[in-house]
Amino acid sequence: MSVPGHVFTQTLAAFFEPIEPLLRDESVSEILINAYDDIYVERAGELEHAKEQFPSEHELLAALRNLAQYVARPLDRQLPVLEARLPDGSRVEAVIPPAAPRGPTLAIRRFKGQRLTLERLFELGSISAEVVALLHGLVDRRRNIIVSGGSGAGKTSLLNALVSVARPNERVIVVEDSAELQVSLPHVVRFEAQPPDARGHGAITIRELFRATLRMRPDRIIIGEIRGGEALDLIQAMLSGHRGCLSTVHGTLPMDALRRLETMALMSDVEMPAALLRAQIASAVDIVVQVRRRADGARKVTHVTQVDGFDPSIGYRTSSLFELGEDE
Repeated sequence: MSVPGHVFTQTLAAFFEPIEPLLRDESVSEILINAYDDIYVERAGELEHAKEQFPSEHELLAALRNLAQYVARPLDRQLPVLEARLPDGSRVEAVIPPAAPRGPTLAIRRFKGQRLTLERLFELGSISAEVVALLHGLVDRRRNIIVSGGSGAGKTSLLNALVSVARPNERVIVVEDSAELQVSLPHVVRFEAQPPDARGHGAITIRELFRATLRMRPDRIIIGEIRGGEALDLIQAMLSGHRGCLSTVHGTLPMDALRRLETMALMSDVEMPAALLRAQIASAVDIVVQVRRRADGARKVTHVTQVDGFDPSIGYRTSSLFELGEDE
């Protein structure tokens, strides 16, 4: 007999009660549990040690096993990694022994209820008024945009803000590895990849979901993050007339983002000469928006770069629409 969802929710709340103040604190963006008695939090981009802790390693492990049961995913010595979400939508990535010798370790990324827009990012100091107007125009003209940045730089936040600019009559399909985007448009379809079960069956990949998306009449396709062979599928979709696609990749500069797209496209099962692949990327991607987290924790849009084409003798041809000075 299945257990009612509200019972699981109440049980989870009891197991995670030691960090309940952190889960309620709107200023906390991440909770990093290195061990049951060693917890850090991120506030405004800065890490600080928290006083909260679990009574013991056993209690922390019990909380994670209860969470695994809540999301119907395995968690044991053979499968010691758990990807899950708490009932409030916070994303959890956990690793338990023997893969984590010091004991259960997890990171909880919290998603604030306030809807992020370009105007809100301007208020927070992440972008200038000039960039707000520029990005508004690029999204409205249905440019294919890649958001590039390092881990924790604010790629998802910026992607959220860009999606909010889409016209309300557009059919938007969102494909994510783990649901993070907070899309408040009226016509949105969401897909989320699924890991395999304990027997290795039932996995649903980003690539499979993306291919299904192409047959569902999307006006605009959003991929939360490009991590593998789906890069080639996205490039082909852009080339075949799907305009206004938005996604993110890891990269420290716009040129790095384009090269990373190459690497991930080569992870697909389609063999293609490198020169042809680069030419297709240059034709498919219109804009790369670069975000960076500074040493003081502030997140900034540093580049808005237009991709103008590919020249075999010099590589990608780009032009800068906006670039933040080193001292800004």
